[in-house]
Amino acid sequence: MKAQTELDMKQMRTKTPHGKIKGTKHKKLRIHPLKLISTIILLLAALFFIFPFYWIVTGSFKAQVVATTIPPEWFPLQPILDNWITLFQNPVLRWTFNSFFISFSEMVGICFVSAAAGFVLAKKVFPGRKLIFAILIAAMALPKQVILVPLFTMLADFGWVNTYHGLILPAIGWPFGIFLIKQFAQTIPNELLEAAKMDGAGHFRTFFFIVLPMLKPAIGALAIFTFMLSWNDYFSQLVITRSTDMMTLPLGVATMQGEYKTNYGVMMAGATLASIPMITIFLLFQKSFTKGITLGAVKG
Repeated sequence: MKAQTELDMKQMRTKTPHGKIKGTKHKKLRIHPLKLISTIILLLAALFFIFPFYWIVTGSFKAQVVATTIPPEWFPLQPILDNWITLFQNPVLRWTFNSFFISFSEMVGICFVSAAAGFVLAKKVFPGRKLIFAILIAAMALPKQVILVPLFTMLADFGWVNTYHGLILPAIGWPFGIFLIKQFAQTIPNELLEAAKMDGAGHFRTFFFIVLPMLKPAIGALAIFTFMLSWNDYFSQLVITRSTDMMTLPLGVATMQGEYKTNYGVMMAGATLASIPMITIFLLFQKSFTKGITLGAVKG
């Protein structure tokens, strides 16, 4: 037994070809200076972007005097719920429902229309395809404010002002969504579509059972873009809506700002409530979002 132990110890002390003894030294943890500096910079950038959200959350629990004091109170020493009580004295639940319904409807409509149009432009050959795509690219360069006046005139003629369909339908044909899906659809192998055709699959069956599953990363990324843009589409909603019951949450919170006095605590409570759905949607779809961005960068 003793001889076996001495043999094991001798093997552990056996030298390597470089003259170092095996088993006698632990491998030291080395941190590259450049990696350490980049980590610190990213950490500071993350804190810089998180700080506004922290400020509005903590500000929603401060009194009006404390919220506007200088130097600021970085953490509420005497938190209150008065701001949240005042906030829910307004039709906040109705505004929240409007925001969810409009944003979700636009998200579903844009994703479906963009997937269908993008696939057709990418894989189908027909006269005027390049011209239609060029018009879509040109439409992407137009700010929404430019087309808002003729859009409002058309909605007024249809009687769609201050209605859900007046807020949802004009946004469904989003040029950027069609452009994004088209770029992804170009990566689908033509041989796969030809094999489906030879097996007897028609256009609709090929689209729903073969194309849509392959476009999930792009649709996931587009869903996040669409929901966030629709949720924060303050300007269009301000022009099209007329009554308090049709207001969305960001628009309703903005109306709480008085002409001569503003309750910043209530405003921060409303901003906190309005930011929660966007954060939740991103956390739920972040895997599809990052996968979609990466796939687009690799396959272009």
